[in-house]
Amino acid sequence: MQPVIPSRLQIGVDVPWVSSWSQEKPGGIGPCPTVDGEMAALQMWKPGQGEPLFARQHLRRQRDSVRALLCPMCGKHAPEGDRWTLTGRFYAAGVVRARGFGKLLPDDLDDDRVVLDCGTIAPMHFQCAHVSLQHCPPLRALPEKDLKAFPPVWTVAPLYVEGRQQVTNKPIAAVGFMQLVGITNTRDPDWRASLPPG
Repeated sequence: MQPVIPSRLQIGVDVPWVSSWSQEKPGGIGPCPTVDGEMAALQMWKPGQGEPLFARQHLRRQRDSVRALLCPMCGKHAPEGDRWTLTGRFYAAGVVRARGFGKLLPDDLDDDRVVLDCGTIAPMHFQCAHVSLQHCPPLRALPEKDLKAFPPVWTVAPLYVEGRQQVTNKPIAAVGFMQLVGITNTRDPDWRASLPPG
């Protein structure tokens, strides 16, 4: 077996901290502190080993980044006032609910309230966002590269995958990633015009 040579690429500079590496194989399911001990999809922890997989977030680092608002580029806390998203999209809460993602939002959130759906990518520092655009192929490929300020209020929701119990092989729900939605103070009184047809 060929030894794995550590990469010369720097995590947080050339490769986002949240990215998976080719030596970080999936590790089944089990309790995980990122979701308060609930069952979650697990993955080996070997950042910097092998080749970077830019388009694949590491399961644990992704959940850590969303739960603790750690910058996905450098892995350090993004303080209020320095939280930016390249991938987030603005929608009215009613549109998010109409698309079947109502579980991501608080029940008492008005349908006309505008939210910033960041998907599974936590906000970055302003400087890290510019670095990531230079080095991360999926981000460079984005049609829109506008930085959006992340609001001071947000909600997090687990996204589940189906795993198997080791002994019985019965299906079991496990958290894969965490989804992040910022809640703005903006309202869209015409939100129904954005509803998907049908």
